Amino acid sequence: MPTVLQLNDVSITRAGTAVVDSVSWTVESDQRWVVLGPNGAGKTTLLQVAAAQAHPSAGEATVLGADLGRTDLFDLRPRIGFASTSVARRIPSREKVLDVVLTAAYSVTGRWNEDYEQVDVRRAHRVLEEWKLDHLAERSFGELSDGEQKRVQIARAVMTDPELLLLDEPAASLDLGAREELLRMLSGYARSSDAPAIVMVTHHVEEIPRGFTHALLLDHGRVVAAGPLAEVLTAEVLGGTFGLDLVVEEHDGRYAARAAS
Repeated sequence: MPTVLQLNDVSITRAGTAVVDSVSWTVESDQRWVVLGPNGAGKTTLLQVAAAQAHPSAGEATVLGADLGRTDLFDLRPRIGFASTSVARRIPSREKVLDVVLTAAYSVTGRWNEDYEQVDVRRAHRVLEEWKLDHLAERSFGELSDGEQKRVQIARAVMTDPELLLLDEPAASLDLGAREELLRMLSGYARSSDAPAIVMVTHHVEEIPRGFTHALLLDHGRVVAAGPLAEVLTAEVLGGTFGLDLVVEEHDGRYAARAAS
């Protein structure tokens, strides 16, 4: 399978501190990765590198065959779907849901004077239908519930049929019902043969959808473990990452973790 992301000894330093420290990591096109770690572990920063939104301070990062620092980012970024809180904050609250998704074709937030072809409009409607959002197409983004906004962000991220999909805490702040609905849809998408490689950041193993294949554990910017879920999401490895004595359970493809009594 083609390699979509290759990091070789990548570090990112901010204010003299290594937020990401000597990370080497490979993602193949048929893999679905979850990135876990404590607050401040470097998860979101690593995702920004994968999204071509940040450059390494040291090391080499290759995204979809393009070496960061030696490629035109305006050509690269439309090939990457990226859903995150930082992107959502840039979406005008009065923007129609249809336009939130449609503007991904130009990698902008907030429709202005862009000229969209009918193929783009049809694609946006189809994506909204696939994520069960078609009934909200004319609603304002700011009127939606948290769960609906999260799904709109993902629909926007897949609008351009990306080769790499990056999700930064897509289930954060959702109630149980909204979380399970989102995970059900993400699971179906992850299992599709048409889906791209996926990397999802989360704080909780309970938020890992079925169909995900690999996990990367980070602590203080460094890789603790990386590999297939069953090898990485153990009580010993996960507990060591979070500094806790944990009980980790897996049932029917879903994980749960709690402190040992």
